[in-house]
Amino acid sequence: MRSPQRTPRVPSPALSHDRSLVRDSSLVWLAGGIVGVSFGAVSVAGGLPVWVPVVMSLVVYAGSAQFSAVGVLLAGGGPVAAAATGLLLNTRTAAFSLAVAGIIGSGRASRFLGAHLVTDETVAFALAQSDPVRRRRAFWISGLGLFAVWNVGVAAGALAGSALGDTARYGLDAAFPAVLVALVLPVVRADTRVRRCALVGAAVALAVTPAVPAGVPVLLALAGLFLHRRPAGTGAAA
Repeated sequence: MRSPQRTPRVPSPALSHDRSLVRDSSLVWLAGGIVGVSFGAVSVAGGLPVWVPVVMSLVVYAGSAQFSAVGVLLAGGGPVAAAATGLLLNTRTAAFSLAVAGIIGSGRASRFLGAHLVTDETVAFALAQSDPVRRRRAFWISGLGLFAVWNVGVAAGALAGSALGDTARYGLDAAFPAVLVALVLPVVRADTRVRRCALVGAAVALAVTPAVPAGVPVLLALAGLFLHRRPAGTGAAA
């Protein structure tokens, strides 16, 4: 006979973890979508065809590099100058790739796709997790979601064109920095060496911001990593 009371289903731990990662990633996705709308609107309002920001977001997929490249184009620079600017700003992702190389996976397809999803936000979100399995899930969940939301936002902004007006007045550029601070703050609080590196990097970035193009302060802030020394008496790097 069947019991009138069914045995309650126990939720899978992996499913519960994925749901919590989706919930936490949603803040990054929201910020990405908002800034994506701004990028698409700025590009089209400046005179570029709708397809330019849309294709750039699919192929290049690098927020600061895309803004800088479009800025060069709108200022009268050629495609070569725009591409060079984007490549310069994206050199920071080389360091990010080293940090998540073991998280992405060993397969050729996963490495190819994972490399395309490496951004400031996905790396920070992944490294903020407590164990390797959760870090891998966090990278792919946040990365794939952010890629989708960013491109939808860019397409929406490009189609809206100049209807949004001056997007700078909305303060959209503050969304990503605020999310990144929220992601890394627990690690900065818990580790003295990380906190020291972060403070030095922030000081360098603030000092050079008035004198260098947008995005370059982030590169120079990597100087703080030189303070991340191997702890005495251990055989592994911190």
